Amino acid sequence: MSKYAIVKTGGKQFRAAADDTLIVEHIPGEPGDKIVLNEVVMVNTGKSVKIGSPFVKGAKVTAEIVRQAKGTKIHGFTYKPKKDCSKRWGHRQLQTHLKVTEVKAG
Repeated sequence: MSKYAIVKTGGKQFRAAADDTLIVEHIPGEPGDKIVLNEVVMVNTGKSVKIGSPFVKGAKVTAEIVRQAKGTKIHGFTYKPKKDCSKRWGHRQLQTHLKVTEVKAG
């Protein structure tokens, strides 16, 4: 069984193992920059499982920024009957693509 961690970033939780690619909320930085994710909720080493309260002490996930991108377009339409009021809107969320390089159990 491989070593993996559950890491929290951008208000969401992701399963991160070595050589995984994660698409997370925007993190400032340029492609090629190394970042460290310290908010590790759980670590599975293959032999034991460490669960944090709320985070595992000393555990961290090291990753490299692969690219900064935008997500898919979300379309919306607002309409109020009898008021002749309608509005179309769209949104593209900024995303960061990360390549996980290392998981440390702490």
